[in-house]
Amino acid sequence: MAIDDTRPIRVFQVATGNVGTEMIKRVGNHPDLELIGLHCYTPEKIGRDAGEIVGGEPIGVVATGTVEEIIAAKPDVLTYHGVFPDEDLYVRILEAGIDIVTTADWITGHHRNANHPHPSGKSTTTVLEEACRKGGATFYGTGMNPGLTQILGIVQTCDVADLENVTVIESVDVSCHHSVGSWEMVGYGRPVDDPELPGMLEKGTRVFADGVHLMADCFGLTLDEVTFDYELGACTRDIDLGWYRLPKDSLGANYIKYQGMVDGVPKVEVHVEWQMTPHTDPHWDVQGCYITTIKGDPYISSKHRVLPKPGTDFSSPEAFASVGMTVTGLPALNAVRSVVEARPGVITSADLPLRAFAGRFR
Repeated sequence: MAIDDTRPIRVFQVATGNVGTEMIKRVGNHPDLELIGLHCYTPEKIGRDAGEIVGGEPIGVVATGTVEEIIAAKPDVLTYHGVFPDEDLYVRILEAGIDIVTTADWITGHHRNANHPHPSGKSTTTVLEEACRKGGATFYGTGMNPGLTQILGIVQTCDVADLENVTVIESVDVSCHHSVGSWEMVGYGRPVDDPELPGMLEKGTRVFADGVHLMADCFGLTLDEVTFDYELGACTRDIDLGWYRLPKDSLGANYIKYQGMVDGVPKVEVHVEWQMTPHTDPHWDVQGCYITTIKGDPYISSKHRVLPKPGTDFSSPEAFASVGMTVTGLPALNAVRSVVEARPGVITSADLPLRAFAGRFR
């Protein structure tokens, strides 16, 4: 929808988990945005001030718990930061003419369509498109990876001729990402010889295949398939992180590959190198960054390293966790104005202008 670009965009946020907590702190300082509401699923949070919920001072926004209250507030956009999508909520919000920007398991829709069939029997993309059409609203998903990582890989090919392969790699220690449900979903802590583990790991990470599809779309590639490959790192001793336990011989690290294939040759790839503990066999030396490698003429290699702001206690796991949540959520906040100006429908980063990927000066 088109709005007056001289006024802040009115935002209603959903969820105050890891990402949502950080975004409550960030949205208040964002010059494009005004937080007008917060939707929570936890009954104990409803009725409390959003600032207090995330450990800060009151900000005058009280958490609510029904979709009707979201619609009644008439926000320009809903930002969704739950761990898992709420597609019933999405449909009602879109049908009400409210745009949605989400960081939950959505980049192109390929993954949700294939791995999480909608109860209606239609593809999830079709369901959301119909809701967008009914309300004249726009739906967009992003994040750090998948999301911005693929955009960084795409733009670096602009000065490369004769492209052969583009690979983006997330190489990070994930022990500060305190989301028990996320790690249980992909099998961390299960024995590495558990026959169900590879399927769990693939299903739980399949959204990274969306990143492959996004890159292929931008490069004009028609993929024959997106393949999945994996290596598992078994804990060499019992690990107690305080918030998560990893028994000896359980999954404590992984290296996975999603490869977009054309005529049997990988053209675009997303790799994920995760370490919950360094005490695994095999062991990977994670680099704490996002790596792009491009084969063509010329070759290109780059690292996107994210560090806490100078003056922050670098030894604090919380500092790095905060940074991780910030870089996950800010691609959504910074894209909001471009999303509300975009055409109605389900869109991807390929549909947005360059300014959608720009930060904001205070």
